[in-house]
Amino acid sequence: MPFINVMTNSEIKDKDALKAELGNDITAIPGKSEAWLMVKFEDKADMYFKGSNEPCAMFEIAVFGSASKDAYENLTKRICKTSEKYLGIPSNRTYVKYNEIDKWGYDNFNF
Repeated sequence: MPFINVMTNSEIKDKDALKAELGNDITAIPGKSEAWLMVKFEDKADMYFKGSNEPCAMFEIAVFGSASKDAYENLTKRICKTSEKYLGIPSNRTYVKYNEIDKWGYDNFNF
């Protein structure tokens, strides 16, 4: 049950392609796949990073359960490459935030 919120001050030109790439990226965390992935896009946001409104991005990733440090590091590398490829935003202008969730509701019940 991963959820990825993509926030950027740039325009996301091909949301379908970006969504598909994120679906591939999330497999860096064992047991996670696009089959359960929900993605939200917030582009053209008023965002500043390091005192500048140059293109930047924030990827907030919520996962049910937990993962290893290595899995998160691998996913961060993938997300940064995806940010550069689809948004044109380099890794030094991209943040990735993780939230591990121990209770997650879906379809009238909780996991």
